[in-house]
Amino acid sequence: MDTVLLVFASLFPVVNPPGTALVFLALTKHASSATRRHLARKIATNAFFVMATSLLAGAFILKIYGISVPVLRVAGGLIVAAAGWQLLNEGSRKDESPIQESNSNYESQTFYPLTLPLTTGPGTIAVMISLGLSRAAYSDYAHDFRFLLSALAATVVMAVLIYFCFAYSHWIEKVLGRGGTEIAVRLTAFILFCLGVQIIWTGASDLLDVVISHRATGSI
Repeated sequence: MDTVLLVFASLFPVVNPPGTALVFLALTKHASSATRRHLARKIATNAFFVMATSLLAGAFILKIYGISVPVLRVAGGLIVAAAGWQLLNEGSRKDESPIQESNSNYESQTFYPLTLPLTTGPGTIAVMISLGLSRAAYSDYAHDFRFLLSALAATVVMAVLIYFCFAYSHWIEKVLGRGGTEIAVRLTAFILFCLGVQIIWTGASDLLDVVISHRATGSI
């Protein structure tokens, strides 16, 4: 239970299902409630597999391709910042005609960008990889298995929370009204842009620290 709470507490501020639900609502503003529930189910499933894969094999995959976590953060931060900027610009333009998008258009967006990087982005992947690396602290297979089982249970809880927040995101519009929802979405888009910049800065700072340490030791 301690491991479940630890993993969940580490994931919640990074994934932020209630806040991301506002972005999901803005990106699916022409979809019906049934379509949103269908998309939410697929996004929650995709998010679980992204988190589970990052936990179990994330470090190994990055090692194969020679990608470091700071580089992953910079690349993912660029995508998150671009998504936030695009959402801000779309909010500044009035909708001249309510164009109804087909379900196939939304289906093609369930993994990118709705799952990755908006829901489970580079920050989530980095957290899960770090938790996966912490398995080295356990000296026997029994502790290792219990840790993995508890961490996977926490990811299941997070995926269920993602589903409910996304599937019923239209309730936010009912509570806040059209104007209030518009303001909340714009604020969330700005926060999303700032989060992307923060992820870029964190990754770039780590890369600069590596360069500085190499220069100090004369490696470069």
